[in-house]
Amino acid sequence: MAVKEEAIQVAPPVPKKRSKFAKQQERLAYMLVAPTLLLILVVAAWPLYQAVALSFTDERLGRPGQGEFVGLENYKALLWQVRERSDGSVRIGDSDFYEAVTNTVLLTLVSVALELVLGLGIALVINSKFKGRGLMRTAVLVPWAIPTVVSAQMWSWMYNDVFGVFNDMLQRVGIISDNIAWLANPTTALMAVTLMEVWKTTPFMALLILAGLQVIPGDVYEAADIDGASKIQQFLAITLPLLRPAILVALIFRTMDALRIFDAIKVMTNGGSGTEVMSTYAHRNLFDFQKLGYGNAVSVVIFLIIAVFVVIYLTSFRVSED
Repeated sequence: MAVKEEAIQVAPPVPKKRSKFAKQQERLAYMLVAPTLLLILVVAAWPLYQAVALSFTDERLGRPGQGEFVGLENYKALLWQVRERSDGSVRIGDSDFYEAVTNTVLLTLVSVALELVLGLGIALVINSKFKGRGLMRTAVLVPWAIPTVVSAQMWSWMYNDVFGVFNDMLQRVGIISDNIAWLANPTTALMAVTLMEVWKTTPFMALLILAGLQVIPGDVYEAADIDGASKIQQFLAITLPLLRPAILVALIFRTMDALRIFDAIKVMTNGGSGTEVMSTYAHRNLFDFQKLGYGNAVSVVIFLIIAVFVVIYLTSFRVSED
């Protein structure tokens, strides 16, 4: 018996009208967020706008309000203007700024990579159950709790070429024979500051990764144990994939912080011995040389470099998730 199929026409869904309660909730949400948005505009957006505006002028700190609009001249001198040196060689842009960028990126890549590895190891240890775990968690956070200026001064004493503890220990084990001026030698100064930065901020990385570890359900590991997976297989197949959001947050925060490093460099070397970074270079132009327009152009470029790093992290994370 043949059965005729008839086309069934489905009416398009009628959009639901929002209830009065939903509208009230939305208005309440905007009211609660408004003070925060206003605060962000005051403390972040407005100073950023002022920095960008000043970067297009030749304003000087010693004569405020007398600067003139110069367009992209500050950025041209900073990034792409061709200059001829006294020895006949040619350089593009401000070579001192490019050196500061190189030092900053090198310090950031090395310090963040070491902090990620060490922080992951520390987080795995303090996440496991053992006697005295609470005390160890507290002890791990001590370097991060110490103010950066205090930490930098403490490490400067440890690096001292006369009474520093590093020279004493290395001489006792026979690695070196003479004292080394760690912070005065361009070969070792940047490495010395990087080690201090790693010691200071590894606990912060470990804390963020620990937060990610504690939200991973334990029954996932129990199922893996039943299936006969080893600890290494569990780490690679379960822990690392589920830690991606926490690692991304940790990398973004630490990268932004490392790219903006200022106080540790200022205390330990004041930008000398080949340790000039972007923030100290901007500070030097703003206050030492009183070039307010040029210094703000440096600050804007620093902001853009940090934004590029954040976009790279977010894009890479999104691709890996897909």
